[in-house]
Amino acid sequence: MIEHFQLKLADSHMLAPRVRHLAFERADGAPFKYMPGQFIQIHFNYDDGKPTKRSYSVGTPNHDGAAGRLELAVSFVEGGAATQLLGNLPHGDSIEASGPYGRFCLLNEDANQRYFLIATGTGITPYRAMLPSIEKLIATRGRKFALLYGARNEHELLYADQFEAFASQHPEFTFHACLSRTARATPHPHDHHGHVQEVLPELLPDPEHDIAYLCGNPNMIDATFTQLKELGLPIKNIRREKYVSSR
Repeated sequence: MIEHFQLKLADSHMLAPRVRHLAFERADGAPFKYMPGQFIQIHFNYDDGKPTKRSYSVGTPNHDGAAGRLELAVSFVEGGAATQLLGNLPHGDSIEASGPYGRFCLLNEDANQRYFLIATGTGITPYRAMLPSIEKLIATRGRKFALLYGARNEHELLYADQFEAFASQHPEFTFHACLSRTARATPHPHDHHGHVQEVLPELLPDPEHDIAYLCGNPNMIDATFTQLKELGLPIKNIRREKYVSSR
């Protein structure tokens, strides 16, 4: 059910030079109910008073269908109205929000055996929220997961330490850092040079048993969608969530 509510900023830190992690609590103290993969909308006014809104995926790992804190990853957009609001929001201040929205969620009825989770930038955020669901699918249904994350360098790999810790505990889950410009100073297992769509064929997608989720830059999503179709994946097994930077 879509709700409108106030969010109070409880904590924040910089994830990368141009990405801020923000942890909010509902001002009314109620938990926020959502499915991993869904997003919220932030409502605010431009300087001229014109109302607008921006969408952000919820990044809080979801264990029981609700969360006490609502975590977002916000990229800085030069001259962006949302950047001005969220990039400088002091702890304790409140904003207006609504949600949850969206259907970019892992479905229990999926008959596939392996999931490809593919992302660039803050498109990694919904997969962080999915980690408890992924753990359950591994334990109860024997599913396998390959997370391909595209970035220019290691400083732009958001939440990489958390995904790599999860991978070390679950052999059925692999984290593939796809670095298009500069390799890590200390390379990790499953690091790759190149964009995610260039790396994907190395993992030998199986049209009969695989499903793919794509989240992030629209250019990456379009290129990867085309690549997956050429590799034989049915369109119904390719799910997309495009991130568009708005001013």
